[in-house]
Amino acid sequence: MPSSRPRLLPWPGLNGQPCFLVSDDTGTSHLSRLADEMEAVQLRTGAELLGHARPLLRDRKADACELRFVGQRLEDREETAPEQS
Repeated sequence: MPSSRPRLLPWPGLNGQPCFLVSDDTGTSHLSRLADEMEAVQLRTGAELLGHARPLLRDRKADACELRFVGQRLEDREETAPEQS
């Protein structure tokens, strides 16, 4: 049975507010597939970023500028990541 529960989309609406999809389909609509693809890209990008961040965070020679940069990128990813339900 299709869900009428709103789905948080992985992109912002106007003025940066959350964007939701309410559909009576089974998740096979064009917009649902597009959201699935974007979420997959965001998850891969996040995993790649963590792959770069972990060694830097372990490096005792990393300077404040490098650590701040990776922290900011992680924060950017958190702000754009889709909400997991």
